[in-house]
Amino acid sequence: MIVVDSSVWINQLRKVVTPKTSMLRRQLRSSDILVGDLILMEVLQGCRTDTEADGIETILLQFELADMVGEELARQAAHNYRHLRQRGITIRSPIDVMIATYCMDRGYALLTEDRDFKPMAQHLGLRLIE
Repeated sequence: MIVVDSSVWINQLRKVVTPKTSMLRRQLRSSDILVGDLILMEVLQGCRTDTEADGIETILLQFELADMVGEELARQAAHNYRHLRQRGITIRSPIDVMIATYCMDRGYALLTEDRDFKPMAQHLGLRLIE
């Protein structure tokens, strides 16, 4: 299963061509794409109108939707955040730590354009699609 981060979805929806959006386009017909609830929220919060949000939601909900937060994963994400902070690494978005923790817990790879996930790959074992 591939979790596609909001950074890639946003570029894809804006028709910005990057190596990661090209990878996503090659995978779009695959049933291996997962959209997390946190990712859905990040993408939809950037919409300017409800109509725009409804259209984007229709696109994203063609894929499997997963709840990414639960009690155990919340604890593990907090542990991961502290682990990185003790090494002098501060991740800008706690949501990114939660997404990474979810991916690691499930054994899923993450397709992202966001540089904050690199230390999580290096220090926590997050699998990034390069």
